[in-house]
Amino acid sequence: MNEAQFKTLRELSGEGEISQRDLSRRIGLSLGSVNFILKELIKKGFVKAQRFKNSNNKAAYIYVLTPQGINERVKQTQYFLQLKMKEYERLQKEIEELRIENTINELKEPNGE
Repeated sequence: MNEAQFKTLRELSGEGEISQRDLSRRIGLSLGSVNFILKELIKKGFVKAQRFKNSNNKAAYIYVLTPQGINERVKQTQYFLQLKMKEYERLQKEIEELRIENTINELKEPNGE
């Protein structure tokens, strides 16, 4: 599962009703990308689309996580948490190395300039 699919599952687990347009704004992807992701998640059995009539008399859908989708979201949350923690630790190390390098360069410059 990629990060965009994971973000979609996260958003759907927190909302009862959300349009594809709202979902695209929240996760920062185009409407077409969100549509593609939802179709893939539906195909995998993680999401179910339920049709309803909205106030403008247009057909719309509510996207609901299936029990399989909930289990996958939990599993993917653990995976992405580990991934982000490793990335965070790598960035902390890189920042510390840059600080040390900067301090050494400042000490090497004559008259502190």
